[in-house]
Amino acid sequence: MAQQAARRERAVPAEPPRGSGSSRRGPGGRGARRDGPRLPGMAEERGFRSASGALIALRRRQHSASCRELAVRGPRLQLRSLSAATSAVWLAAYGLFALSENSMVLSAAIFITLIGLIIYLHFVKIDQESLLVIGSLGIQVTSSYASGKESTTFIEMGQVKDVVINEAIHMQKVIYYLCILLQDPDDPQGVSEVVPLFQSSKPRLDCLIEVYRSCQEILEQRKTAPQ
Repeated sequence: MAQQAARRERAVPAEPPRGSGSSRRGPGGRGARRDGPRLPGMAEERGFRSASGALIALRRRQHSASCRELAVRGPRLQLRSLSAATSAVWLAAYGLFALSENSMVLSAAIFITLIGLIIYLHFVKIDQESLLVIGSLGIQVTSSYASGKESTTFIEMGQVKDVVINEAIHMQKVIYYLCILLQDPDDPQGVSEVVPLFQSSKPRLDCLIEVYRSCQEILEQRKTAPQ
């Protein structure tokens, strides 16, 4: 009996000393990771896919309870594809030069390539589309081009009837897009214009839902606010 009692005492693990570093802290201890509330101005970015399958990123920034910025960044300009297109144009121009032996062909090819590149970067290639929703003022839509140019449109909140997700058929495929419905001044129940958003990046439905929820939260605050 004495030997069995001694074995039982040896089988029980001893408690570690309070001051030792081998003790584990529970979920409420000092070592637990706590995610505090997000501070105004902090940005949150998530990756999504566009309708064509390209990688895009949605960045959300909350400036205040009634002001949020939502930006969709599309794929960057690929230097490989740009170099391939430029090389193809110059090779074709060199072939024409070899046949005609006219140096104006090469000069025209260089000029057309530069002008086409400027037009593409300044008017066609959009790197980012952003939406700034301010509950007391309105909605600002900004498109940032690859050249650094920005195109901005502001819609007063009094003109906004709603923000909805619409669907359309494109190339025998159903696609979704976010749009702003503008209030008809003559008919309170009518819609005067539909403003589509993110037409360059073309996010898929899961990304559009995130933007839609953020917009609806601010619109609901405006509807419930005392006049």
